[in-house]
Amino acid sequence: MSTATKATTPGPCADFPSTIVRATIVQASTVYNDTPKTIEKAGEFIAQAASDGAQLVVFPEAYIGGYPRGYRFGIGVGVHNEAGRDCFRKYHASAIVVPGPEVDQLAEMARKNKVYLVMGAMEKDGYTLYCTALFFSSEGRFLGKHRKVMPTSLERCIWGRGDGSTIPVYDTPIGKLGAAICWENRMPLLRTSLYGKGIELYCAPTADGSKEWQSSMMHIALEGGCFVMSACQFCVRKDFPDHADYLFTDWYDDTHPEAIVSQGGSVIISPLGKILAGPNFESEGLITADLDLGDIARAKLYFDVVGHYSRPEIFNLTVNENQRNTVTFVSKSVKAAEDDSEPLDK
Repeated sequence: MSTATKATTPGPCADFPSTIVRATIVQASTVYNDTPKTIEKAGEFIAQAASDGAQLVVFPEAYIGGYPRGYRFGIGVGVHNEAGRDCFRKYHASAIVVPGPEVDQLAEMARKNKVYLVMGAMEKDGYTLYCTALFFSSEGRFLGKHRKVMPTSLERCIWGRGDGSTIPVYDTPIGKLGAAICWENRMPLLRTSLYGKGIELYCAPTADGSKEWQSSMMHIALEGGCFVMSACQFCVRKDFPDHADYLFTDWYDDTHPEAIVSQGGSVIISPLGKILAGPNFESEGLITADLDLGDIARAKLYFDVVGHYSRPEIFNLTVNENQRNTVTFVSKSVKAAEDDSEPLDK
């Protein structure tokens, strides 16, 4: 549960209490092709964050299963090959079913450590993969998921697209919690849908460790009047399986095993545009900050993007939250008679 402290803002309301929530980002690499070890590593970081008082722990995009940086899966226009197919077979094997046994493990970690948990994972639904954020309560309940609605670039060849049925914002004791993954954060209408649901703790699991990404996160914090927690993996070459077809863009001009290929940059930003922790471009580790939820009201005095600063008579957004299914089975009840039965597929 959150703890209360007195507001630090001077003036006649100085003694009015604000709620403080301690949030931690885990900036770490997947253990590629080994989901059990990846989850074990996550558990160690969650316990470490909880021991420091964290109430919310956020992991990067595709932490479980792995972000396939540099993977090409043998794909070219009009080109297919066996090595690429086998690479996808291994990648699919590292993804998890939601809900499933790995989800149960994560729920237990959240319960044991009494933290709200947002976990980036590769989800498999049959043989289609989705880049997903999983949400867990501090009581160990799996709250639900968000599937990335628009994979970027070559991601579209290997990942499916989420629909409007998984764009949740959860009203929790520590604040209204939701997520947008990587470059879907650049989609103004997706952001607006989250603002419309009152998001306060805006999680942004990502694979973008660029300096330019920091500007996007700052803008969202100011635009949405919310706390933004951007979580990115920190990876070096040796973290990835050895494969001749991988194409890395190193952040530095070297190719040795310790060369950085995902430089992190995880950061926590307040609704007032203040950087509270990070960015860390140097190593794996924890990025932690105390969030004064009173800053949300302070920020929205001047700008409430879906409230007093909106013009719904001119601009409005409609979001289709219906689940979209490729195949829908419609059953009908048929009363059978001994001599006059009707076939079910008539």
